[in-house]
Amino acid sequence: MKLTVNNLKDTEVVGRIIGRSLEKGSVLCLDGDLGVGKTALTQFIASELGVKEYITSPTFTIIKEYEGRLKLNHMDVYRIDSEEAMYDLGYDEYIYSEGATIIEWSHKIKGILPKERIDIKIERLSDTCRIMNISGNGENYEKIAEELKKYESTGN
Repeated sequence: MKLTVNNLKDTEVVGRIIGRSLEKGSVLCLDGDLGVGKTALTQFIASELGVKEYITSPTFTIIKEYEGRLKLNHMDVYRIDSEEAMYDLGYDEYIYSEGATIIEWSHKIKGILPKERIDIKIERLSDTCRIMNISGNGENYEKIAEELKKYESTGN
């Protein structure tokens, strides 16, 4: 599925739809160039999950945890140089937890990602406009795709 988001408000709507649809054990993988909006999308998802803290990119800490309707594990693997390094950080405990996990720069650890996940690749079209290529496997992906199709059909 390909969605065009024309501004930050569209990104917020998409993030809120995803946030409402996330379930225990959901894994959301975000990829795209620096500054394309991965963390902004994460902020809107977290807000919908009831996270009160301000979300920042965990580039230097790699993993941050937030409390909300679901516990949110936010990973930024930009600085990770191997999939093995993720296991040293407790990757399994986060990815297979009762919370939801969002992974920025997930392509760097593609070989260890679970099969059931939602993948979003964000591409910049202009200063404000983005294309979100959304794919995935599993029931949670199907649920999110259905909700996003409803949004898209309203002319987003």
